[in-house]
Amino acid sequence: MAQAAKLAVPVEPDAGSEGAKHAFRFFDNREKYLMFVTTCSEKWEVAQRIGREIPFLKPTPPALNLFDAGVGDGTVLTRVLRNLHRQFPAIPFCVVGKEISMEDVRLTLEKLPDRFQEHPQLVVVITNLYYAESPLLRVNRPETKLPVKRWDIALEGSTAHEFDEQVRGLGPILAEGWQTKTSEKTGNPLYVQPSILVLYRKDRAFPLNNVIPPEGCAPSGYDLIIASQPYRARLSAEIKVRNVLGPLARALSPGGRMIVIQATGNDPGMELINAVWEEEFPFATPRRDLIAGMKAALDSSHNDLNYDALADDDSLFRYDLHALPDEIGESIGTSTLLAAWNAATYVAQIEDDRMVDVLRDGDYLEIARDVLKRHGGLWFEDESFLVTRGFA
Repeated sequence: MAQAAKLAVPVEPDAGSEGAKHAFRFFDNREKYLMFVTTCSEKWEVAQRIGREIPFLKPTPPALNLFDAGVGDGTVLTRVLRNLHRQFPAIPFCVVGKEISMEDVRLTLEKLPDRFQEHPQLVVVITNLYYAESPLLRVNRPETKLPVKRWDIALEGSTAHEFDEQVRGLGPILAEGWQTKTSEKTGNPLYVQPSILVLYRKDRAFPLNNVIPPEGCAPSGYDLIIASQPYRARLSAEIKVRNVLGPLARALSPGGRMIVIQATGNDPGMELINAVWEEEFPFATPRRDLIAGMKAALDSSHNDLNYDALADDDSLFRYDLHALPDEIGESIGTSTLLAAWNAATYVAQIEDDRMVDVLRDGDYLEIARDVLKRHGGLWFEDESFLVTRGFA
């Protein structure tokens, strides 16, 4: 049931030249990403932070609209959906998630059957379009010719097991729609085929008729937008606003809330990094700099947007490397040290080619051991801020 809307694919977005030196970016290394996800509490804490905004949502018919600006492996999204169901059990949800990684889409899909079982009035849309395109579910460069390919999948049955069986069969769609190529300009992955996958329950197709986005269309605005670590940390505030935060903020509905989350580097993880690379500090744009950049870029055209940097007590939160209570002592296992090193270099976005010499001499394990002993473990600090849209 593949359908193609006759829209155009953009040229590569201008993401700055910083990434061009590295043909293979750290975030494309699946094993390191998955090791970080499974050894740290970051996904749990991010979902908890987002959950604090849910009571303030005021959805209007026909649905509560959510946009996730990078679903990753789906852990944050599924936790947020559980919370949304608890607070809005009878309201339809339209969830749009951006993700260019085929493996991440697969991992996300694996987590959705239980959501469709618990919350039948659910529509999930996954797309690999760019940030400037994905909230609108259409490409925005008419000078090119490649059409968007769309698959609408109506899941049959009523149990999580039945939905899981069908989701497992979507591999060929992902293989066709989520191929990537590497940008010669930035080193970032780019889509080969702009794609949209739409999932909903067949037995709810009638009441969801006004919730499922028609081809070439998107929700009129989003009640909640999640922007958790959606950009390369080292990029300037101007580029982050132009390519990511600006397009997302413009997609907010009246009364909508966007939460932005990013690392601060004020933590033992950065201490570990600076013991190896003394001058390293990739977190170039604190939240107030991003807010200033958003105001400069958007105030003239979107003066109904409000920005809240939040007090530190509300903005800042931490997450930890998982470790047993007696694991951080005189003798710390090599696996824990490797997990700590992996987490620190992942958060600091250190590229593989910079680590070759460090890994060869082996001192990094002793450095990790020293940091873990002094702090009784390893933890990282994130900050958050809000962008909201006023009611007309």
